Amino acid sequence: MSEVRKKILIVKNLKKYFPVESGLLKRVVGHLKAVDDVSFFINKGEVLGLVGESGCGKTTTAECILRLQEPTSGEVLFNDINLVTLNQNKMREMRKDIQMIFQDPYSSLDPKMRVADIVGEPLDIFNLVKNKKERTDKIKQLLEDVGITAEQMFRYPYEFSGGQRQRIGIARSLAVNPSLIIADEPVSALDVSIQAQVLNLLNNLQSKYNLTYLFISHDLSVVKYISDRIGIMYLGKIVELNNKEDIYDNPMHPYTQSLLSIIPVPDPTYKKERHLLKGDVPSLLNVPSGCRFHPRCPKAKDICKEKEPELKNIGDGHYVSCHLD
Repeated sequence: MSEVRKKILIVKNLKKYFPVESGLLKRVVGHLKAVDDVSFFINKGEVLGLVGESGCGKTTTAECILRLQEPTSGEVLFNDINLVTLNQNKMREMRKDIQMIFQDPYSSLDPKMRVADIVGEPLDIFNLVKNKKERTDKIKQLLEDVGITAEQMFRYPYEFSGGQRQRIGIARSLAVNPSLIIADEPVSALDVSIQAQVLNLLNNLQSKYNLTYLFISHDLSVVKYISDRIGIMYLGKIVELNNKEDIYDNPMHPYTQSLLSIIPVPDPTYKKERHLLKGDVPSLLNVPSGCRFHPRCPKAKDICKEKEPELKNIGDGHYVSCHLD
């Protein structure tokens, strides 16, 4: 596609360090580097998938973008406005344009509230409806868009399945008509058959509401289905970023190659070479020197142990953080 699209979100050198305290005086003895110099952008109307193992910093990155966690340093530019510098009142207004779909549909909905009030609460907070009838009509429309009938709007969350609860959460995020939605593992708690339904729903809603997604997951198969571009995270850093076709067909980073090699293939006759990683994921409290992937990398050289590689564009928007040619 030759069309140049506007960058709706630009993340520059984002860091989130959590202090580690020790002793009665709670002196800071170190830092847990949950997000360590992360940079990426999302074009308006696209889906950027962010993938990595549990604990790699995906969710913390999302929370820093929304200022649910205060970044240690870096910039988060949303429509050219640096969210990091906004006061709480202005950031609250910006959350009307950036919404989040949470991972667990069982804990993200208030069990004491009826569905109509869960979906209608954002309308009330931002004064988006003029009267009770307009509010009810809007709630009915939002629920209908996600596959929940108007007759169900006065029920409580416990009366719905996991997939239905996630649909309710999606309807709530759409209530304020956002332009960017951060979906944090939105299907990981659902059965596989329900995952497909929710992913198709997100695709349909993207077209209807002109949405942009940051889609976070540990599942490369899910991310491939919904994303336009994919970023691979490891120990708080993005190690590879490219369009999904090239990520799957021509992965350059050894970590990406390993992740892709263990995806199951439905054809039992197809022999697939697996790149199994040695050792465990290092602690974020004690990040390896040089390239933080080198203790597990089958191709590591001496330079990998000594110098941290930069995330470089090797051509056509394919970014890789690796010393290997």
